[in-house]
Amino acid sequence: MTEFRIVDKLQKIDVDIDRNQLKYHSKRVLVSKEFTFDASHHLHNYEGKCKNLHGHTYRVIFGISGYVDDRGLMIDFGDIKEIWKSDIEIYLDHRYLNETLPPMNTTAENMVVWIYEKMVAALTTEENLKKYKGARVEFVRLYETPTSYAEARREWMILD
Repeated sequence: MTEFRIVDKLQKIDVDIDRNQLKYHSKRVLVSKEFTFDASHHLHNYEGKCKNLHGHTYRVIFGISGYVDDRGLMIDFGDIKEIWKSDIEIYLDHRYLNETLPPMNTTAENMVVWIYEKMVAALTTEENLKKYKGARVEFVRLYETPTSYAEARREWMILD
């Protein structure tokens, strides 16, 4: 068992580590961030329980890849959260999805593509293209229940 210890000396930039050492590599990396939201919906042209108004606690997982900057960061997790809050969640959390989403049947399969497209649009603004080197949405996974999800992947979006 490792003995607990307090750090003797906090590392300082330009003293103990040079700025050019912050970037360890130039490889593409993937970061992931997860969110939840609560919403109601119902399905059209469907015979089953989901034809009636009901709700879910959804879970969304984003996989975003790109290249690190001079600090060794590709995208700050807080920036992903800001995009989620300002551009996507406002249409989803505590909403009646049939009303707030574009005209569609509010299936997990339709919703995950819409969420994917919203994140792509946010990351590809002129400002964000400069800020996040080569950032792209690799996947979005939308859990409707703890054991059921739909997924949109970049390679599928490009091929179709």
